[in-house]
Amino acid sequence: MRRLLDSFYAALMALAALALLLTFVCVMLSIIDRQLGWGLRGLDAYAGYGIAAALFLALPGTLQKGEHIRVTLLLQRLPQAWRNALEWWSLALGLVLTGMLSFYAGRLVWVSQTTNDISQGSDATPLWLPQIAMALGCVGLLVALADAAWSRATGGSFEQAGGGEAARME
Repeated sequence: MRRLLDSFYAALMALAALALLLTFVCVMLSIIDRQLGWGLRGLDAYAGYGIAAALFLALPGTLQKGEHIRVTLLLQRLPQAWRNALEWWSLALGLVLTGMLSFYAGRLVWVSQTTNDISQGSDATPLWLPQIAMALGCVGLLVALADAAWSRATGGSFEQAGGGEAARME
């Protein structure tokens, strides 16, 4: 199961990298277009879609690797009982909020697809296409948080729950 989850996180990170590459290509084409007057339309919108996709698709992998910013200044100063309670509260709240976000992101994709919603820009892109990356990233983050909670429940620390680099160095 661990291998499957790690592969899932790696696949989402690879998709995030492709989205960043798409963003770079769109920005470069936009610059060249302004110089040569090709008349390409919608490049700014596609660059924005790429940035949003990269952001959401990278969320699960960065949590799993321990790269998210965690406020440990407070946690380090608390007694162990309080620290455990705050860690569990954080994981539970993260699961609930990410579950809601995943549900509504998926619903947004479905509504956009069924109503044939398109972007208002000159590109007229069906909005469900870029929204898929957001929904997939949200579901991935939900899986990563559940993975972290399971690791914590089976005896790992909060830092180790994400399988992060800090946990591997200890």
